[in-house]
Amino acid sequence: MPSGEYDPDAAEARWQRRWVDEETFAYPEETADPDTAFAIDTPPPTVSGSLHWGHVYGSILQDVVARFHRMNGRDVLYPFGYDDNGIASERLAERELGIRHQDFERREFQRKCREVCREYEADFSEKMQGVGLSIDWTNTYRTISPEVQRTSQLSFIDLYEKGREYREKAPAIWCPECETAISQVETEDDEQDSHFHDIAFEVVEADSDRSDVDPGLPGEFTISTTRPELLPACVAVFVHPDDEENEALVGNHARIPIFGQEVPIIHDERVDMETGSGVVMCCTFGDQTDIEWYQAHDLPLRVAIDESGHLTEEAGPYEGMHSSEAREAIVSDLDDEGALLDRRAITHTVNVHERCGVGVEFLVTEQWYVEVLDKVDEYLEAGREMEWFPQKMFTRYKHWVEGLQWDWCISRQRSSGIPFPVWYCADCDAEVLAAKDDLPVDPLSDDPPVDACPECGHDEFVPEDDVLDTWATSSLTPLINAGWDWDAAAGEFTMDRPEIYPMDVRPQGHDIISFWLFHTVIKCYEHTGEVPFESTMINGMVLDENREKMSKSKGNVVEPDAVMEQFPVDAARFWAAGSSIGDDLPYQEKGLRAGEKLIRKLWNASKLVESLAPEPYPDAPDDLEELDRWLLAEIDREIERLTARLENREFSKARDGLRTFFWGTFCDDYLEIAKSREDASARYTLRTAHRRFLKLFAPLLAHVTEEIWHAEYAEGVSNAANAGERAEAAESIHLADWPEPLGLEADHDAGELAMAVVGALRKYKSDEQLPLNAPLDVVEVYGDVRGFEDDVTGVMHVEDLRVHPDEAAPVETVTTGIDLEYATVGPKYGDAIGDIEAGISADEYEIVDGELHVAGVELAPDEFEIETERQYRGEGTLLDADDAVVIVENAE
Repeated sequence: MPSGEYDPDAAEARWQRRWVDEETFAYPEETADPDTAFAIDTPPPTVSGSLHWGHVYGSILQDVVARFHRMNGRDVLYPFGYDDNGIASERLAERELGIRHQDFERREFQRKCREVCREYEADFSEKMQGVGLSIDWTNTYRTISPEVQRTSQLSFIDLYEKGREYREKAPAIWCPECETAISQVETEDDEQDSHFHDIAFEVVEADSDRSDVDPGLPGEFTISTTRPELLPACVAVFVHPDDEENEALVGNHARIPIFGQEVPIIHDERVDMETGSGVVMCCTFGDQTDIEWYQAHDLPLRVAIDESGHLTEEAGPYEGMHSSEAREAIVSDLDDEGALLDRRAITHTVNVHERCGVGVEFLVTEQWYVEVLDKVDEYLEAGREMEWFPQKMFTRYKHWVEGLQWDWCISRQRSSGIPFPVWYCADCDAEVLAAKDDLPVDPLSDDPPVDACPECGHDEFVPEDDVLDTWATSSLTPLINAGWDWDAAAGEFTMDRPEIYPMDVRPQGHDIISFWLFHTVIKCYEHTGEVPFESTMINGMVLDENREKMSKSKGNVVEPDAVMEQFPVDAARFWAAGSSIGDDLPYQEKGLRAGEKLIRKLWNASKLVESLAPEPYPDAPDDLEELDRWLLAEIDREIERLTARLENREFSKARDGLRTFFWGTFCDDYLEIAKSREDASARYTLRTAHRRFLKLFAPLLAHVTEEIWHAEYAEGVSNAANAGERAEAAESIHLADWPEPLGLEADHDAGELAMAVVGALRKYKSDEQLPLNAPLDVVEVYGDVRGFEDDVTGVMHVEDLRVHPDEAAPVETVTTGIDLEYATVGPKYGDAIGDIEAGISADEYEIVDGELHVAGVELAPDEFEIETERQYRGEGTLLDADDAVVIVENAE
């Protein structure tokens, strides 16, 4: 071991470089097989800005899994990708360069976008390596690369040929800010300030030959709306069939204020009678219900808002205004005409595009869709086939699938992205798809695979200029990593790495279950007939110290660089492992400081082990001392506990249990005893335990364990007593075998009690300000510590140790107080609480059959708690040592 303190800055940077340079964690392509392969479907971060602390947190949990399974004999594929196609990367380039994609020819803008992304990707790689992730950096990909473009276009063609895709001109969700269609999964609800407007509509009577015209028909009615700018798009008014108050309106027409069009008033059960007046207008289109009405009642189409959120010619004098500007102008004019009856401020839920936060519109456009609504039950069953960590996250998946209202819109009207491999006949509009062997293609620059339309023989074609939704590509990551491709000679799809599919684990945040996980299930299930991964591992979000979501607008974002400048990487890894999978984790510096303390403890304990047992691999003694046998048996138990917890992704339990056992049992108890011993059994136990602790900590504290391992057990170590350990010594600790239980038998209870006795005696000396080597004349132990007497006397310098394993201790248990459960007792007894407290203080109470009788009332056992303590009335001092009673006499 190097002398002095551990220098994490130097050590961590050194090991990060070495792991990358030596390809320590490269996937063994030539030797991997289904029995040994373990594949992690890592989320490719969206290239839309700098890495944030949430990326680091989720990646550390993935890395713990990778290192744990690698040490358990698995050939781990831990790849890394960059999601650098689509709206997010496009908006990044626009923001960085101060440009708009509409102002450039598509290929020129794509070039600019990719240059910006490359700079950010280099920074991503540096930071991910900087947190010590055991990624296979020889297995990286970019979702805009030609290889991935080929995979994505193959996916499109395969789904098309299977009848799972279609092109349709119909209402679609549209973002007026990004000027593109989006899918349902890309929308989210946002609470926004708005106004409710009560607007008077004039009633126009139906034809006079109707026999049932109500002579008392009102001249007008009221509609309440938050979107008066949609009045020019109004095509109908609806009343619920059970609405007796407004029934007379049905069958007549309404004249739209300001704009003047007359629209029918119709029955429909989808009307919410509890909102506003119970009468609603249908505009094409304001929301999903408008679309349903439009289709169900064969209503006309009036498009009042265009692709950029501005009003069209349907809006008359308001044409060209942005919808927000037009809203205020229309409200003002309604007020002038006396049609605005009321305007009141409200907060309501608005459906917005999650990328930009702008409210979505519904426009009739031609888009490509993947059909999903017909297979909801199959996708639910596919989700059930996977193991969920935690299981509760399946409920989120289930709720999303059950709540689907749209097929998956996969076309985007943007500049940067993967082109659709499609051309259209200029005459009959027939679809012509690229040949699989030609992929990737760009229809804007490449010719179609035929000279004439297969349907009509026309020889001119129109290229598709839309691009694929980024999720249509990132949903293929299991297939990208498996090397899924079309084998022309065999006439079928094949995989370069069939042994990794389905992948073993999909780690990701709970916020993209509906985005990434669900779409991956759809794509991979349709292409292969299998679920894409065996299990999911869903982490929560990183919150600030006040448990609020981090956001730049709040100014509470934690930057990884700032954390790494202040704390060791291993401290951050320790903090991240303190999470319960699936739950949000607050960023707290005390968690990182606790990690720093553990790093120092491991380093200093290692130096002490080296001084007590200089030989790294001492020979095993013929007979282990009882305490040594007990410690190694206890480590066996910890190995079994830790292994099970890591397999179940119980990171916080794994971390805290190992830390407590190492710090308390090994450092505070065993090492203190070992200081007073110089025998072969102790030396062997120290070294065996130390190597095992390093391995157990390795997935969590990746750098300091590697530093100690190489200083103590790897380079320069040539005299290992065990040939297997000698072979292992030349490798990284992260390639060493996970420790297996030694199978030693020991008296668990007696050893644990002996450690408790030693701890009680150490505390006694500290409280009495005695040095640890001060002799104790007589110590009596009422408890079974047989077999461990020499260890107690040796470390605590006890002259006369008397063990009474079967005798009752000469102590009595006395009641020292009674605590009331005020949450229960207070509301129940009210003013009598004072009398109850006074009776307890005066000892005027009885315990009868577990009940407390005091002040004329009887309290149930769950309404109070009795405080007791053990007292000793003889010579000496009574110490508590868990289940043992220790009495110290005549201490000097």
